[in-house]
Amino acid sequence: MKCSTCRKAANWLKSKDFEIQLIDIVKEPPLVNYLNLALEQYSEDKKRLFNIRGKAFKTLNLDIYCLSREEIIQLLLSDGKLIKRPFLIYEGKKVILGFNEFEYANQFI
Repeated sequence: MKCSTCRKAANWLKSKDFEIQLIDIVKEPPLVNYLNLALEQYSEDKKRLFNIRGKAFKTLNLDIYCLSREEIIQLLLSDGKLIKRPFLIYEGKKVILGFNEFEYANQFI
């Protein structure tokens, strides 16, 4: 796993005895239904779904807020490097983006 933030999240989850399945979203982007779920949960700030610090995002030079839901999903599916990591799916019902120990603790403990 190359992503240091993903390693931190995985280590935190393992330390709390969570069973996890790691999927490289660069090679295998999340399913459309999970991207839709993320868009619903982060509807107030669609940009949160994107890895805005990554080269792939910076080279696009576009306004996320002008894109439709379908355009965002197609964009994210086209390049897994655009997706905020880690992209955590909890019990198939909730998506948590990035890693923040405080947020994880609030969600899981």
